[in-house]
Amino acid sequence: MLPPLLPLTDIRNIEQSALARLAPHTLMYRAGLATAKLAMQLVSDTSAPILVVAGTGNNGGDAFETAYQLAQHHYNVTILCHAAQLDSIVDVGHPVHRVRTTAAKFIDIDQSTATVAQTWSLIIDGLFGIGLQRPITGYLSTLVHAINRHTCPILAIDVPSGIDADTGIVVGNSEGAAIHATHTITFIADKPGLHTCDGVDYSGHITVNTLNIEEVSKLPSLCALNTEACFTEAFIPRRRNSHKGNFGDLIIIGGAQGMVGAPILSARAGLHAGAGKTFVAFAGQAPDYDHSHPELMFRQATTIEFDRAVIVTGPGLGISDEAQQLVHRVLSTQNMLVLDADALNLIAKNALLQQLLRSRNPDTTIITPHPLEAARLLGCTATEVQNDRLTAAKKLARLFKVVAVVKGAGTIIATTSEQTFINTTGNPALSTGGTGDVLAGLCGALVAQKIPVDKAALAAVWIHGRAADNLVAHGIGPIGLTASELTIEIRNVINTLTKKSQ
Repeated sequence: MLPPLLPLTDIRNIEQSALARLAPHTLMYRAGLATAKLAMQLVSDTSAPILVVAGTGNNGGDAFETAYQLAQHHYNVTILCHAAQLDSIVDVGHPVHRVRTTAAKFIDIDQSTATVAQTWSLIIDGLFGIGLQRPITGYLSTLVHAINRHTCPILAIDVPSGIDADTGIVVGNSEGAAIHATHTITFIADKPGLHTCDGVDYSGHITVNTLNIEEVSKLPSLCALNTEACFTEAFIPRRRNSHKGNFGDLIIIGGAQGMVGAPILSARAGLHAGAGKTFVAFAGQAPDYDHSHPELMFRQATTIEFDRAVIVTGPGLGISDEAQQLVHRVLSTQNMLVLDADALNLIAKNALLQQLLRSRNPDTTIITPHPLEAARLLGCTATEVQNDRLTAAKKLARLFKVVAVVKGAGTIIATTSEQTFINTTGNPALSTGGTGDVLAGLCGALVAQKIPVDKAALAAVWIHGRAADNLVAHGIGPIGLTASELTIEIRNVINTLTKKSQ
């Protein structure tokens, strides 16, 4: 079972409760010992030089304890800290006093330029951790950038300094700086910010250590990582005695003049993800057929009958009056829906469409906005969405009674039951036109196969990312990978999931 993802408010409460009943510095000792053990796994040669950067707060205390433990094992340790720290801490039980009894070397952080420029086998970041409220600027920013230029492993204590543990943004955005860690050891519970937004680039390999605090396992987690375990029960082998009617009808509505490729990409994804029958209903002139996939059936959006099909609306739809009427028609049905792209833009601009969406039965709709589309729906800016993606997704789910998928690095999936998930798959290969259309079609195909919308959204986002990961692992991309290439690999991933359930 994966450790819970907890916000800082919960972690602070757990920490304060533990501090009240434990002997002083117990948590620092446990954190430093755990960090030192990981450091020794990363560097086995005790003569190899290790730089420990210690700040002034509790994160710095963890760093001092780490240095002490390493020195006790005869490692070659240098500690970079504020010289005043060594004399200002009067508590003799504090790790700073213990480490002064060892062979560790101390360097004043104000004289750090030459020190950091040296060759190191490992750098340990104990500069700020989770307590940072302001951007890292000035000489500390220079220090951070100097550390980031090293090619050796960089181990962050709790969170990489400069990263917001809740949101994953670099504190201060472009005004701030952050440690680019190759490894992060985080304490008490996992942090959402390590897995989304900038955090996915700065955290590296993440290790969670609860510091033996029992309360962690008892707290209900409203946020979790999206892994196979979240949805695998939905993928079962097909009976031999089955037919296309057992796997649902899927209709993709979109494709205004000049944008016919978008719904075709969605439909191809739906086809390869296992929908029984897949239709493309064009807002503009419908092509005769798809030369690559003649299995797809083309119709005009204004005349197609919806029956009980799952409807994906938005890819290449445009924002014309005719497109608005199509969205109105779709929202007025009882069908299971996936809303993407221009469907969301039209809803954001029209109060009546918003009311229709809110009045639908819960657990019948998935929306898949990118940050700008999410911002339009919420009446804020894309920057505000990116600065707190979890909250944005939860607001969308609550406001419209939908499963909300806010796309990006560490995609957020928020359900109507207040559960939030951060996706664990995907890479920059998905940063190209059409991949969102593929995701929408994949979501629709899974819902058409009677997978509940929350499980379908979790599975689709994970499968979409895993397909990209598999292709990159085989030398296809990340640069230049196309949305069309994803669909075949999506089929492979789904069949692999299904075989595992046998």
